[in-house]
Amino acid sequence: MENAETAVVTADDLVRARDRLLAPGRRRLTGESLREALVDLHEFWLTAHAAQAGVGGPGGGVALVAVGGLGRRELVPYSDLDLLLVHNGHKGVDQIAEKLWYPLWNSGIGLDHSVRTVGEALRVAAGDLRTALGLLDIRHIAGDQVISGRLADSARQAWRTGVRTRLDEMSESASRRWARSGEIAHRVEPDLKHGRGGLRDVTLLDALSAAQLTDRPSAEVNEARKLLLDVRTELRRVAGRPRDVLRAQDGDEVAAALGLQDRFMLARAMSSAARTIVYAVDVAMRTARAAVPKRGLGVFARSPLRRAPARRPLDEGVVLHGSEVALARDAVPSRDPALLLRVATAAARSKHPIAAGTLAKLADSAPELRQPWPREAREELLALLGSGTGLIDVVEALDRTGLWGRLFPEWGAVRDLPPRDAAHTWTVDRHLVQATAHAARLVTRVSRPDLLLLGTLVHDIGKGRQADHSEVGAALTTQIAERLGLWPQDVVTLTALVRHHLLLPHTATRRDVEDEATVRRVVDTLGGDPVLLELLYALAEADAVATGPGVWSDWKASLISDLVARCRTAMAGDPLPKPEPLDQRQQDLAQAVLASGRPDVLIDPADHAATVTVVAPDRPGLLSRAAGVLALNSLEVHAATLRSHSDPSLGAAAVDVFTVSPRFGSLPDVTLLREQLTRAVDGTLALADKLAAKERDYGGPPTDPPPPKVLWFDDESSGAVVLELRAADRIGLLHRVADALEQSGVDIVWARVSTLGSTVVDSFAVTVPEGVDAARRRKIEQAVLHAAG
Repeated sequence: MENAETAVVTADDLVRARDRLLAPGRRRLTGESLREALVDLHEFWLTAHAAQAGVGGPGGGVALVAVGGLGRRELVPYSDLDLLLVHNGHKGVDQIAEKLWYPLWNSGIGLDHSVRTVGEALRVAAGDLRTALGLLDIRHIAGDQVISGRLADSARQAWRTGVRTRLDEMSESASRRWARSGEIAHRVEPDLKHGRGGLRDVTLLDALSAAQLTDRPSAEVNEARKLLLDVRTELRRVAGRPRDVLRAQDGDEVAAALGLQDRFMLARAMSSAARTIVYAVDVAMRTARAAVPKRGLGVFARSPLRRAPARRPLDEGVVLHGSEVALARDAVPSRDPALLLRVATAAARSKHPIAAGTLAKLADSAPELRQPWPREAREELLALLGSGTGLIDVVEALDRTGLWGRLFPEWGAVRDLPPRDAAHTWTVDRHLVQATAHAARLVTRVSRPDLLLLGTLVHDIGKGRQADHSEVGAALTTQIAERLGLWPQDVVTLTALVRHHLLLPHTATRRDVEDEATVRRVVDTLGGDPVLLELLYALAEADAVATGPGVWSDWKASLISDLVARCRTAMAGDPLPKPEPLDQRQQDLAQAVLASGRPDVLIDPADHAATVTVVAPDRPGLLSRAAGVLALNSLEVHAATLRSHSDPSLGAAAVDVFTVSPRFGSLPDVTLLREQLTRAVDGTLALADKLAAKERDYGGPPTDPPPPKVLWFDDESSGAVVLELRAADRIGLLHRVADALEQSGVDIVWARVSTLGSTVVDSFAVTVPEGVDAARRRKIEQAVLHAAG
């Protein structure tokens, strides 16, 4: 402390000393050492201040005690001080309290305080769970140690004797907190204190241990606790104020302070820590409920005559023991290679957890499955993967105890791996399991459900390595399939399924599926295999559903369905349908526009997405202006096809056909669209200003967005190239990018827009009369990136 304590006299001195410890340039104390220094500093001041306030010493009947972070010696920067002045009926206690609290209030230090006798404190704890848990962390600061010791002992005794009636309250309180704050492991901006797997959950483990219902938290849990405390400590130092939610923009700085490479490495470490805590809490709550006698048993509650939970057979060597799946008494894991998977399948199907003792025994004695796996083990794996949502908790339990990695050593690279884009809700490993659970609902749509389930489980197994995850995943899939003992042709099909798992969604949302060349390319890539096509179709849905809310939309489903139907037609040798021409209503509208010289709009509602036809006399800039008007009216554009209609005597009209859906609410009135389009075309509607104002109304542009990126591809249609933009989504983005392309002198043939959470992938097929050489591409690319930035 560099003798700083000797200079700490007033509460303002305490604040200044604290701020010196937290100064930005000071990095000698971090993590646990910084927390201990903060505890020592505050205890030193409180001890001295308590004496000045008249707390007294032994036999004085008054004691100052700390609970919460100070009580646990886990004080993080800018934490409130949780203090209790406990007394035996001392008449001057109110005056003592005023002298204690007021300097802290005046200095701006957060304070959670109370003044109670031992009996009063215990009565409050009996009716308030938070108080009861807080009293378990009591630590004496100053005054009469006898009275503080009496409160600590009484609080622990009351907790042990009354815990039976509090388990439901603890569980319900935690569930409400988790519903508000989400899971740390799968939140882009996790709540380190209140989130599921956070520090509040560790206090539950401590409380159950204090009640002597469970063992003390394991070394793994304590390491997880330390990591979350270290992150919370550095987050508050970075923020300069109390904060428990780790924002994305603070991640790199906090990671650097903890010696981690970047915010993604930090997120991975936090995910692992949180999942360790979640699993420990689940096991501890089950253990506690099993240890607590049921109500109504009276004197027989702890009697030797009390009947043990029933053991109901679930499979060979597997029973349901009470509410947990366990090994049968005669089961011998070391002689039964498929027993582990039978236990897992029984748990997933019955939706009961596997007993912790059973997992420990399997981890100790279950044999390694040698290549090729026995047929029974392979069949049990497929049964497990086909169990639906019950699979998720089972895999989590197996993974937290090392058993899943024993079955799939390749899993380590994706375990707790955070996603690189905001569209993904889950870590990569959890995404794979979620996708497999959904794929179990799709098995009747394919002729090889076994390959669908296996392919879904490993489709992203190549992530977390410095290479194309589809290619790396394909190589790993071959390795896995051969280890499982699949037939050689099935190994080939499964490998192709993983290699091409993005082919259908990328093609359907980023290319013109009405172009025959697009369809032929997909068919040729798949070798004309209809089985592989149907597997990819089902996997595309399972993958999207498990990615996050809204990723698998009706519009995306219809696009992929259309592409698959065209591929099946081509594989059967039948002629492909030609692109649909303008229908009669669109032609009539174009003719009317040519006659009047004024733009017009036509809206055709549909189940999945509406069609908006925009017609105007042919001139550059219609796409950008129409896209801006649609954005003003909160319409999300999925696709745009640019066509024309000619009349020998009246000239040509541009016909831009948009597929759209409302971001919320219903479709706008066509009269409003027509009026705004007319003003946008003649230049009297300030689109850029209007869109900027709308974006401000909805919270402004994204903060700290990823840098936009442009890719170029050769289009299947002769004479065109495809520019693909990947960027953060913004209101009016299509308007700005289309305007940049138009200003660059290119002709846009069609556009496809795919929105994935807060990210978009916009594809434009463009042509230039004189060609698009490398220099022209660079110029166009710079204009597009500027528009997207």
